[in-house]
Amino acid sequence: MKDKKIQLFAKRVLFTLLATFTISNAQMIDALALMVNDEPITINDINEKMSETNLRKADAVSLLIDEILYNQELDKQGISVDIFEVNNYLEKIAASNGMDLYTFKSILRQKNKNFEEFEAQTKKELLKRKLADKLVRGNITIATEEDLKIYYENNQNMFTTAAMIDVTQYASKNKRALIAISQNPMAIFQEVVKKDFILEQDKLNPQLKFLLNDTKNGSFTPVFTADRNFVMFYVKNKSGVTTLKFDEVKDKIFTTLMNEREQKFLKEYFEKLKLTADIKVIR
Repeated sequence: MKDKKIQLFAKRVLFTLLATFTISNAQMIDALALMVNDEPITINDINEKMSETNLRKADAVSLLIDEILYNQELDKQGISVDIFEVNNYLEKIAASNGMDLYTFKSILRQKNKNFEEFEAQTKKELLKRKLADKLVRGNITIATEEDLKIYYENNQNMFTTAAMIDVTQYASKNKRALIAISQNPMAIFQEVVKKDFILEQDKLNPQLKFLLNDTKNGSFTPVFTADRNFVMFYVKNKSGVTTLKFDEVKDKIFTTLMNEREQKFLKEYFEKLKLTADIKVIR
């Protein structure tokens, strides 16, 4: 009887210790690690960021501080982006590739398994663009015609296009069969019609040109619909590579150069912001 009482007492003590440890451990995980301009970073935030990025603790903490300062700056500048702005942005990209928004979204859904993630990323990019426009305006030098020509001469490999594209076309009523082939090219399905073509770039419609130029040699395009069939291409080789003329790409070069200058300015801006931020280390 005495032994049973001792065992029962021991179990109760053990249960109390385990419960205390669990509560203490949970409190430690949720405990404050830092305060950045009165905004908290918890130990759990740091652990999650380390797991998400595979960064060391110090680098994860630095990244979390950067993210908080960035979001605080968005609030300070009153910058936001809604779904209509996202769609307008996508419409412009679609138009520049000769497509309407519906067709462009259809292609993107085939290329991105989670279209909502793509929209969220687009929103982030627009927020960055708005913030950059507000902070950078009047603070960086505008690229001149001479700047553009120097960049063109030094980076001509960036402005090439293929005249001919050697492809294998796969067509079927069965979309899953095409997906299976893209995952295992040795797979054979009777309902899939396979043909080889050499396509001329200047004769392609905008959608197909966009897909093929975005697909590397030795890769499959996403599956798309054409003539009431599901279709995909395997790009074997691109030939007849030519360099685009300066006048054809000068706008693109201007955008690239200005983006580089903006990024440099923003990096220096946020480094200064970090130095002046009120950062308190709690533990």
